[in-house]
Amino acid sequence: MRTSDRSVSEVVEYRVRSWLARFVVDLNLCPFARPLVTSDALRIVVCEAEQREAIAEAFVTELALISRASESDIATSLLVLPHALDEFDAYLDFIDDAEELLAEMGLSGLIQLASFHPRYQFEGESPDSLGNFTNRAPYPLIHFLREDMVTTELETYANPERIPQRNIETLTRMGRGEIERLMQALDD
Repeated sequence: MRTSDRSVSEVVEYRVRSWLARFVVDLNLCPFARPLVTSDALRIVVCEAEQREAIAEAFVTELALISRASESDIATSLLVLPHALDEFDAYLDFIDDAEELLAEMGLSGLIQLASFHPRYQFEGESPDSLGNFTNRAPYPLIHFLREDMVTTELETYANPERIPQRNIETLTRMGRGEIERLMQALDD
């Protein structure tokens, strides 16, 4: 199916799945992602809202859904925001509010949030640092993780504290040109 034949949501989901496969899994940036990326238990929700209130509603809905669903039905979920929170600081403000909502709903310790953004920048890092690409995605998105799954994976993985440094080393070896080529090729 040609891109022009697909809805906005279908194109966005295709790009996110391509990013997961080509970037996260193929580069092994998350050693736990491979089985989930091809699983029906991975849920990707595209929220086409632009207003913060509507995004907050989508967030709460997704949070409630994953907290009630079994792990076999929804192991993890991505809320993708293709039309909102373009500015990284606005996105971080929303993530702060999302963490508060998580706590208010009594889900701290059960659900964990991971954040990804096209202009992700770790505090204290240069905007040009290749390490920022470990959390860069084609769109702003919020990843809902089941904390017990994360804990189990970390307990069975040798030296999980080395994952961030290993990822930075991988991206540094690749170089900016190759990373940007990979990100631009998500529609192929």
